[in-house]
Amino acid sequence: MRVFNYVGKNIRRTPYQALAATMIMFLTFLTLLMFLLVALGSQKILQYFESKPQVIAFFKDNTTQQDVDLIENSLNQTGKVKSLRYISKEEAFQIYKDLNSAQPEMYEVVTSNMLPSSLEVSTNTLTDLNYINDVLSKEPAVRSVGFPKDVVQNVLESTSLVRWVGGIIVGFLIVFSVLIILMIIGFKIRIKRNEIEIMRLLGASTWFVRAPFIWEGITYATVGAATAWTGSYIVIWYFTPFLQPKLSEIPGILPVSPLIMLQLLLVVLTSAMIIGFIGSFSAVRRYLK
Repeated sequence: MRVFNYVGKNIRRTPYQALAATMIMFLTFLTLLMFLLVALGSQKILQYFESKPQVIAFFKDNTTQQDVDLIENSLNQTGKVKSLRYISKEEAFQIYKDLNSAQPEMYEVVTSNMLPSSLEVSTNTLTDLNYINDVLSKEPAVRSVGFPKDVVQNVLESTSLVRWVGGIIVGFLIVFSVLIILMIIGFKIRIKRNEIEIMRLLGASTWFVRAPFIWEGITYATVGAATAWTGSYIVIWYFTPFLQPKLSEIPGILPVSPLIMLQLLLVVLTSAMIIGFIGSFSAVRRYLK
């Protein structure tokens, strides 16, 4: 308890330094939380696209059920296919009617024989779509293949860019935060050198001298992390009503589950303790010899 009382006294004596350190931690962990939330959202978007039939093979009119079965077996053997759905001419006509139900004249002159049967293919990952597209394009029974290559490529590039940029920014801020804690704790050690010398002359142990500075650095980091988590939760809660209608097609992305937020809180608090310990311990190792 004496150690923690000493930590509180140190923070109250230098409130501006404590505020500066806490604000740096707040910005670091707010950025980290935003990056993690965006990364989780990007993963949900990827899973959504992976669950949709992204490759559609349209068969020629003379294609038999045996030809379709052979193609399905060939695709299943690749190990890249998540699901297959065969759509007959009659089913395709019914889908066409449903899509144009408000305009009956659009399907009055169309019959099921005019529409091709097709095979919808969902893959395990988006990166497998190119391979499946190439396989289907080489099948003699396939007339054409529908594959939104540009959309898939844009999704992959966007998610990859978010992860790389976010990771670099978070990494820079973590290093910067460690250095800030190191400098602040080091400064406090220098201005208290006389007090530290007296404590040592009175027989204080090395741990008793070092512990308050280490716990002070951990306090700055954990308070900043908890504040950042609270701020991010408020931001999400405020913007969810505006964003949810636009992302309603993607299940599980909004509103953010409270369980996920609790897991993020545990992650940032653990990270904060590690960062605070590294920064303050480095300072006491450097300046308390």
